[in-house]
Amino acid sequence: MFTERELSAELAAVRDEQAPDALVLDCARDFETVPPAQAEDLALVTDRLTPRSYPTEWLPADAPEILRNYASDELTVGAPGDGGVAWTRQTDPPVVLVKPRLAGSPDAFVDFLVAEALVQVGLDVPEQFLGFFEERYLDLAAAAESRLDATGTYQLAAALYDAFLGLHTREVFAEWRDDHPDLFDAWVDAGERLEPRLADLSSEIATGDTGFGDAAELACAAIKHTVERSSTSPPSQAREDGTEPPTPFGALDTDAYREYGADYAVEWAEKTFDRLD
Repeated sequence: MFTERELSAELAAVRDEQAPDALVLDCARDFETVPPAQAEDLALVTDRLTPRSYPTEWLPADAPEILRNYASDELTVGAPGDGGVAWTRQTDPPVVLVKPRLAGSPDAFVDFLVAEALVQVGLDVPEQFLGFFEERYLDLAAAAESRLDATGTYQLAAALYDAFLGLHTREVFAEWRDDHPDLFDAWVDAGERLEPRLADLSSEIATGDTGFGDAAELACAAIKHTVERSSTSPPSQAREDGTEPPTPFGALDTDAYREYGADYAVEWAEKTFDRLD
């Protein structure tokens, strides 16, 4: 199921800098969540498995089954929305998993996804959004209940956590212009590809042409490709790379979100859905 992936020189350097103990593994089968039997196969390539669990009291009654599985003491690796690369620290050493769905993708893009995962592994942050929101996931669900069903709330929570991670990882990527130019260029290119999809996003939410959860995924993904010049720069020069996320998601692109985390995200959701109503 898992074989060690050969890394480019730049990726190997990034691993040494960000997560020196991590293993990068190719997966024989695609997945959203690794099936339990295959997840146990990680014991063959790592020293230890330590499944993480969370209180079920953090979950609303209608929470999706995947979220209940993640909260349980069952080894749950990966989640819907992770894309082509997933990672976990429930193993020792931690692992980055590259899925077969990326076969045929440009090497630079795949390397960027792996580099991003390595940076995330090296951060002192939860593995998934439930560990980020903790008991405040109930408040997020309550704020969104007039607009989103349980699946939509899951999608929004995942997007909000992606934005929070992006506030940390983008600073690392921005410093790679000289040391890791290929990865830097791939990071910039990924952000530029998002720009056309952001231009009309606010109006598409207003007309219902794009659901709020889908819009959140796009806008929050853009945050990890945006870099502040300085706090004193005029608004027209506020971005060095990327496009400012559209309303109402621009309020997430702040130092306050990075500092206050889940509390800020819930307050943002409450205010945002009040305005939409």
